[in-house]
Amino acid sequence: MFWVYVLQSLIDNGYYIGHTHDFEQRILRHNSGRVKSTKARKPLVLVFNEGCKTKSEAVRRERYLKSLKGSITFKRIIRKA
Repeated sequence: MFWVYVLQSLIDNGYYIGHTHDFEQRILRHNSGRVKSTKARKPLVLVFNEGCKTKSEAVRRERYLKSLKGSITFKRIIRKA
């Protein structure tokens, strides 16, 4: 199982969108500062996650969410979570 997730920074309210096969470990890595792209933006809270059967499905969903970032549709998706 693969996961697509959206984290929100409590520092700047910005979003980070990613995918992983080890969901819990990846979130811990983000909040411990071991992910370069989010190191300065922690703490981060999970605002959305979605399971996918394959890695390619997760990558497609991640790209789709990134293409929506900042739109009303993106905000609706993460609000439903």
